[in-house]
Amino acid sequence: VEVGAVTQTNDINASGSPFSAALDVQYAVNPFASAVAVNRAAGVTRAVVSPSTSNSIFGGYGAIVDLGQDENPISKARAFQFVELGETGHRRAGGSRSAAHIHFRAMLNEARTYARNPAAFDSDLLKASDAKALLPVINGRTRLLVHVESANDILKVLDLRKDFPSLKMVLVGVNEGWRVASHIAAAGVPVLASALSDLPYGFEDLSATQSNIGRMKDAGVKVAIGMINDRDAHQLRYSVQYAGNLVALNKVPRATGLSWNEAFAAISSGPADIMGMGAQLGSLKAGRKADVVIWTGDPLELSTQVEQVMIDGVEQSLSNRQMRLRDRYRNPTPGALPKAYDR
Repeated sequence: VEVGAVTQTNDINASGSPFSAALDVQYAVNPFASAVAVNRAAGVTRAVVSPSTSNSIFGGYGAIVDLGQDENPISKARAFQFVELGETGHRRAGGSRSAAHIHFRAMLNEARTYARNPAAFDSDLLKASDAKALLPVINGRTRLLVHVESANDILKVLDLRKDFPSLKMVLVGVNEGWRVASHIAAAGVPVLASALSDLPYGFEDLSATQSNIGRMKDAGVKVAIGMINDRDAHQLRYSVQYAGNLVALNKVPRATGLSWNEAFAAISSGPADIMGMGAQLGSLKAGRKADVVIWTGDPLELSTQVEQVMIDGVEQSLSNRQMRLRDRYRNPTPGALPKAYDR
């Protein structure tokens, strides 16, 4: 999405489409969108890009993208499938969590039916394209990112693996994860958690706390910073600020944050490992993609500036439209001012 209120630039979901799991976000990624340049200038080199849901609990396939200054942003297409389970999921499924969970199980079972005889597949629940799209999910070849917030919903999601043991789940959001952290750790399910949520936006996150990530980390959960509860399409750059705040949180009485090393890993090697890209991204080692950011100082300090960004070993421009407008009007002089839009 570039402008949320302008439908022509908003590809978050496909409310008018008959498809769900078969949707593929790679075709909607626009490397020329203004938000890409803004976040690149702030030191963001890669992103997990997910579709949202509309008429089904399944949103479709997401991708890993780079924010490089070129026309080929896709690092890994069809990197994961996205599903909503929780308050949003129960709305999508008909108004009940029981409906969402039977919907989830039924769609995966229909995919199994499709696998046995694709030519004879006939279903009132989903199209053959959607069933085919779910095959790598039920076989464990493709990750399933599950958006869930409340402790109770998290436990119910973990129980789903009893029926589908091959699912390679990643929990997303997880505002109440600290309440059931031992269960998440025991299940070995990694988490991309919202970093600093502490105000409940709904009943599913009444127990939200900024100590959530620190407490899950202490319980043995593999956790990194995610942005699903923020303006993630435009403000990926906030992830650095969040990481720094989690370090500072250790100085708040009775709060639980992260060490500097843990916080930096939570926005670099941590998400790369969780998304199965750790052998290519997220660390400075021989054989990795050469994504390098040079800072004027500690990158987790807000006063620090980005000096240089390289993606795949190619130096990137730090210029963006906001900077150009700032420079144009920084020192206005008497007379005709330059036009705001000249390109």
